[in-house]
Amino acid sequence: MPAEKPKMIAIVGPTATGKTDIAVELAGAINGEIISCDSMQVYKGMDIGTAKPPRETRKNIPHHLIDRLEVSEEYSAATFRTLALNEINRLCSRNKVPIIVGGSGLYVKALIDGLYPAPQADWGLRRKLYYEARKSGNDVLYERLRDVDQETASKLHPNDLRRVIRALEIYELTNTPPSKLKNRTDGIDGQYDIKMFGIMRRRSDIYERIDSRVDDMISAGLIEEVKALMPKGLSLTAQAALGYKEIMSHLKGEYDLDEAVRLIKRNTRRFAKRQITWFKSNQRLIWIEVEQGEKASEVAKKIEALIYV
Repeated sequence: MPAEKPKMIAIVGPTATGKTDIAVELAGAINGEIISCDSMQVYKGMDIGTAKPPRETRKNIPHHLIDRLEVSEEYSAATFRTLALNEINRLCSRNKVPIIVGGSGLYVKALIDGLYPAPQADWGLRRKLYYEARKSGNDVLYERLRDVDQETASKLHPNDLRRVIRALEIYELTNTPPSKLKNRTDGIDGQYDIKMFGIMRRRSDIYERIDSRVDDMISAGLIEEVKALMPKGLSLTAQAALGYKEIMSHLKGEYDLDEAVRLIKRNTRRFAKRQITWFKSNQRLIWIEVEQGEKASEVAKKIEALIYV
């Protein structure tokens, strides 16, 4: 009789749906620990704007891949996958259930489905492409990607600059369209009993929660947090963080605080919309609709009941 595969849970979905609170409740019920699948919570000092769980919560339920890097360091899906696999193996060896939690669809896909053999980041080339985008506009790079890899371009929005640039970087370094390389991935699906849950709320509820969260972040000291980080030299990855880039522009005198807050709310809503589109295309997700006012513990119980089906 074949050995039972270790369990692994993923709780994903758009921002401001309550994923972390639900995961904390679930972890307490199933002997789990949380692995953050967030491209920004990994950075030390980026606390308020990334909505990191309170330290007391992390003390009670261990969270991994939070506060691992300095803001000057780069972070990528490949780095996340390496770190996450190490944590998963370590947790399973202790009979803990790894719970992957976050809104980065690319990172989740990289972890579970594997990464194709793309070259390492060429930061000089990336900076050149970012400069070109600022000078000539995002559409110029997007059209260039369409010319060399229409399949990859069709899956990206022209304003998804990070992924457009990464695709162009891969093409320029390998002379091969990324869509051709993607056929050579090596995932972990067969190694674990993986169940993936998508947390969803009504769109209007998500947007209201985003607006409220941004106001709370400003009140909690986001401006002071950004001021303290700027002298440290943020990496390209860290600079792209929602909330931080808008406040940095405000502090540089590009617009007033009211406009910065408006932009954070607008850009976060747009980000949530892109997340919804990404995750809705994943046929493996079991969707959990959260009603307004429903407690995280109640949602966690629903998920727990589905884990052992």
